This record gives sequence, structure tokens and C-alpha cells, in this order.
Amino acid sequence: MAPTARRAAKGTIVTSPAGSPARGFTLIELMLVLMLMAIASVIVLPNIEKGMQDREVRRSALGLAAAARNLRSRAIEEGMPQLLVLDIEQNNYRAARGAEVHLPVDVKFAAVVGGEILDGEARQFVFFPNGSSHGGSIALSGGHGISYAIRLQPLTGKIQVVPGEKS
Repeated sequence: MAPTARRAAKGTIVTSPAGSPARGFTLIELMLVLMLMAIASVIVLPNIEKGMQDREVRRSALGLAAAARNLRSRAIEEGMPQLLVLDIEQNNYRAARGAEVHLPVDVKFAAVVGGEILDGEARQFVFFPNGSSHGGSIALSGGHGISYAIRLQPLTGKIQVVPGEKS
């Protein structure tokens, strides 16, 4: 066997001097990106806050409507009238068996129409065994003019949650 000769490696090595402007970002580019991010946050953050407040009001309205539907169902099932008591001054409501529910701090009773007026700022809605109720409307509002109305139909007992109503 004949000895094999090593071949010399041929190749090109590319080096770039330190501090070359070929890589990285300039200070002006970084400042421009930061300025665009600041402008975007000024636009987006208030909308996020409004969305959070809308969610609180909607969740409270849906919770109140669920309590009213539960009372209507119990009145039909048990054959006895059930009471939903709103304490507007204390910003809470009481469903059956004295379970008191406080609304979040930012959510208030905007308007209450119908029901029976009790002491001071309290209202009472009665759900009857035949499925009917006193009827009326309960409006909840939050910041930025966000509101939801819970409508109680007197004859059918139907309970609806409607966004954006002030009544």
C-alpha cells in the first residue's frame, strides 16, 4: 500500500471587524420602536380598562338575573311566593333564605322600576307560584356609562338581561 498524502484544507475564513455597522440596531431605531410602543399603549390601555368594567357590570347583571330565575323556579316548584329584595342604599340584594349578595364596588343600581317599595331605599320583587311576578326593570351601571338592565316580565315571568339601557 502506498501512503496517502494529506490534502491541505482550502477554505475562506470571513471575519468582520469589531464595531461593524453590519449588525445590531442603531439608537434611532430603538428610540423609534419605544415611541411606537408608548403610543400603542396609550391607545390600548383605556380600552382594556373599559372592557374590565363592562365585564364586572355584565357579570353582576347575569348573577342577579340567575338569582331571579332561581326564585321563579322555586316559587313554581314549592307552590309558595319567593322574594327578591334589593337594598339600593347598601348596594346588595337578598334572594331566598336570606343569602345576601353584595355588588362590586364599581357596580351600582342605576334605576329600579316596579316591585314593592319597602323601608327607605329597598325594593321587593315577588315571584308567584303560577310563574308570574310583579314585573319591572333593574338597571345596573358601572364606569364609562356601561349599563345592563334586567327585565322582569309580569305575566310570563320571563327574565331578560339587556345591555346598554338606562331605564
